Amino acid sequence: MVYFFLKFVHVIGAAVLLGTGAGIAFFMLLAHLTGNAGTVAAVARIVVIADFLFTATAVVVQPVTGLLLVWHLGYSLWEHWIVLSIILYIVTGAFWLPVVWMQMEMRRLAASAHEQGMALPPRYNNLFRLWFAFGFPAFASVLAIFWLMITRPLEIW
Repeated sequence: MVYFFLKFVHVIGAAVLLGTGAGIAFFMLLAHLTGNAGTVAAVARIVVIADFLFTATAVVVQPVTGLLLVWHLGYSLWEHWIVLSIILYIVTGAFWLPVVWMQMEMRRLAASAHEQGMALPPRYNNLFRLWFAFGFPAFASVLAIFWLMITRPLEIW
């Protein structure tokens, strides 16, 4: 019973990370493509809330449930797929944390431009390009972790 509860929470957490990441990227991209500062500000406000509410929660739940599953099932933390999963999780976090800050800054810049009746400033566009670029390694890392969780390969290197 404990195993299935831990596994359920772990899988839900992984789905939240993947789904929220994809959803946030989709909505931010569509808002950006409008070029409308008001639209970008409104969407970025919601995206920041979603990141703190859903993504941050899953970021905490994943290592806790993962470690409890490792302990419960008797795995070693030094198994190749677990080590690689942890490394990829750290890579994901290294890209996600700056992205959250970028989203908050893009939200601020868009709201300010909207209030002043101006276009999105060059700094917003620079941050958006960086935000977009940071999404690829973070998302690829999450996908790779999914693959490792599902396949649990005996040998990786």
